[in-house]
Amino acid sequence: MFTGIVEEIGTIRSIRRGAHSSALTIGADVVLGDLKVGDSVAVNGVCLTATALLDGAFTADVMHETLDRSSLGALSVGSHVNLERAMAADGRFGGHIVSGHIDGTGTILSLRRDDNAVWYTVSASPALLRYIVEKGSITIDGISLTVARVETDRFSISAIPHTVAVTILSEKHPGDTVNLETDIIGKYVEKLLRPQEAAQPQSKLTWEFLAQNGF
Repeated sequence: MFTGIVEEIGTIRSIRRGAHSSALTIGADVVLGDLKVGDSVAVNGVCLTATALLDGAFTADVMHETLDRSSLGALSVGSHVNLERAMAADGRFGGHIVSGHIDGTGTILSLRRDDNAVWYTVSASPALLRYIVEKGSITIDGISLTVARVETDRFSISAIPHTVAVTILSEKHPGDTVNLETDIIGKYVEKLLRPQEAAQPQSKLTWEFLAQNGF
C-alpha cells in the first residue's frame, strides 16, 4: 500500500522490451535507502517489484496487463518518473489509501495558473468518472491529489507549488497521458451494494407477457 506522497523523481536509465513486457532500470537515490529485492515501488503510480539493485538504480519488470492499462509503455530512456516506496507500518499517512493498481489513463486537457496554484484539467472515461467526486481523492501518476471539480467527461485538480516542484507534474502539458487510480473505498462500497440489488426479486410482469395474454 502507498499514500500518494512522492518521495523523489527517478530517471529511466534503460528499457529492455519483450514481445508483451518490459524491464525498466530506474535511477534513484532516496528510495534505494532500505530497498530490497522483492520490495514494492510505485512508479508513476504503478506498483512494481524491484527485481535487482544496482549502483544508484533498481530494475523492475512491467507485465503485459500493466502496459495495456498504464502509460508506462510510452516511457523512454531519460524519462522522469514519480517514485514512492510502500508505506511503512509506523509511517505517517500523508495522502490517502493508494493500492498502486491503476484503473486506467486520462489525458491532460489544460493547465491554468491561479495565483500560486496550478489547475490541471484531465479527461477520463465514464468508467473512471463514476468514482471521482468533488473534494474526494484521486491519484495522478502516483500523486495523491484532491478533486476540485467534476464535469461530464473531465475533472480538475488544483496543485500547490510544492507538489508541482517535487513531482513530474512540472513537466506535464496538454495532450500528455497520465495514470489514474480512483479512491478504492468507493469501489468497495459499490461492490458491497451490488449483491443487494441483484438479490431483489425481479418481476416477471413485462409488456411482452401482457400482450401474449390478451392485455
